[in-house]
Amino acid sequence: MVGFRPADVPPTAAVKFIGAGTAACIADLFTFPLDTAKVRLQIQGEEKGAAASHGTAVRYRGVFGTITTMVRTEGARSLYSGLVAGLQRQMSFASIRIGLYDSVKSFYTKGSDHVGIGSRLLAGCTTGAMAVALAQPTDVVKVRFQAQASSSGPNRRYHGTMQAYKTIAKEEGMRGLWRGTGPNIARNAIVNCTELVTYDLIKDALLKNTSLTDDFPCHFTSAFGAGFCTTVIASPVDVVKTRYMNSALGQYSSALNCAHAMVTKEGPLAFYKGFMPSFLRLGSWNVVMFVTYEQLKRAMMAAC
Repeated sequence: MVGFRPADVPPTAAVKFIGAGTAACIADLFTFPLDTAKVRLQIQGEEKGAAASHGTAVRYRGVFGTITTMVRTEGARSLYSGLVAGLQRQMSFASIRIGLYDSVKSFYTKGSDHVGIGSRLLAGCTTGAMAVALAQPTDVVKVRFQAQASSSGPNRRYHGTMQAYKTIAKEEGMRGLWRGTGPNIARNAIVNCTELVTYDLIKDALLKNTSLTDDFPCHFTSAFGAGFCTTVIASPVDVVKTRYMNSALGQYSSALNCAHAMVTKEGPLAFYKGFMPSFLRLGSWNVVMFVTYEQLKRAMMAAC
């Protein structure tokens, strides 16, 4: 990322690539329950009609209520359902979208030290799209696991990560593993641009206008601010992406049809379902990821 003093030795692309994937996996281990709660809240509106017809009430209320309900009814392990696919996703996804961001940004600016907002946005869109193209199947499997209520009976859709990949490919074709690629590219272009660009800009501003140095307080503040901005801007696309990825074959004809169904049946506020766990997750994920990433880069460069 930007903000290194001229005397600092810039880390190599390989260091950034490996460091970003490793830091993202560490961040996921800490924040995965919040991500699972977010998914459950995002898909809850789809099941409201079925719940009403069976005389049952809405199951989840708020982020901590969702986590408590899941632990009580499904056990604590349900909070980490889909973790294997989640770590597979982060190792491939974050390595590209974060680890290659600086390299792609330098490519667009032809190595210039003066980096404009346009180059930052373009680099964020590029690495975000590249990451989705590669890691989409891992995201689909992760969301499917997070969405299903834990049970050992025949109604459980998937029983293992590899079995989930095989089942989706067999029942829905290879296109099923790339279900929701369109909204996911849109979401990650938004997330990547907002997250990385705001982190860049906040960090630059803190280094230039305050007494903070390129260390933990600066990284923490920049990451938390980036998490909040990203949640506000990306939540609508994130909800549509989750709904569409988790949908049964033929439930929605497209991501736009999914969005239209949400507005018609649940109103515009449906696009911000799960906002609090999204913010708590993104804010804490950004803090853990970026702080760890910055430290890993330094440690790996020192070891070289």
